[in-house]
Amino acid sequence: MARQITMKKWQFMDTRLCVASALALSLAGCASSGNHAPVEDRTTGAGVSMVAAGTMPAVARDPSKPLPGAENLGKPGYYTVKPGDTMIRVGLETGQNWKDLVAWNNLENPNVIEVGQVMRVETRPLDARTAPPAASGVVLAAAAAPSPAPPPAPAAPREADDDINWIWPANGPVATAFDDNRNKGLAITGKSGDPVLAAADGRVVYAGSGLRGYGNLVILKHNTTYLTAYAHNQTLLVKEDQAVRRGQKIAEMGATDAERVQLHFEIRKQGKPIDPAKLLPPR
Repeated sequence: MARQITMKKWQFMDTRLCVASALALSLAGCASSGNHAPVEDRTTGAGVSMVAAGTMPAVARDPSKPLPGAENLGKPGYYTVKPGDTMIRVGLETGQNWKDLVAWNNLENPNVIEVGQVMRVETRPLDARTAPPAASGVVLAAAAAPSPAPPPAPAAPREADDDINWIWPANGPVATAFDDNRNKGLAITGKSGDPVLAAADGRVVYAGSGLRGYGNLVILKHNTTYLTAYAHNQTLLVKEDQAVRRGQKIAEMGATDAERVQLHFEIRKQGKPIDPAKLLPPR
């Protein structure tokens, strides 16, 4: 009889323990789900953070390994990776689509580039001035013959790539003018949400926030010579590889990575920033 009472007592205590455990787990679940935002897993199966392609800065080179592309150092059409470079920035600095650069250089991972690495950034043939000199006999014969006075040099023909009908990308006033040393474009002010327009027909080669200092950024490539950049946007309305038309709304003005609402607008010719005010129509 005493044994039966003891067994019943343990069963009762065990039941209370199970109920208490279930209640504790239920309360813990409620507390964790309360008003807290859910945790988002941003890692791959290997535990490596997932980042946008082409946005990771170059890493320092391992001196024990050969420098990628070292045989092309200093050659026309090649670029040496600097500290802080990303594939997006290399594309902006060279006037190329960063995805083309990945293909031309056979990069397996666009987020793995090294400081000092030499990358191919040009596909057009070299300028005729880089052609080898003619054979020595031909040169001597030409030198011996009297040469007539050269005719006046004709005006340099305007390249087809220069025939772009530009428009202003925003209607606000220019707060900061172009300065080659301090400001690579124009700062056009406005209100948050004001439309940002494509300055000419083109194709989106980048749309994202992976380039430090530019905030939400759109880069358009217009031809083999020109591209434009639209920075600090509140909202991006286009995607990479999308074709856009002149005057199309591609973003809304904002203040990402900036101290005020503004559009930072750049025009780059073969990667070199030029003063947009010299190409845009007068207001």
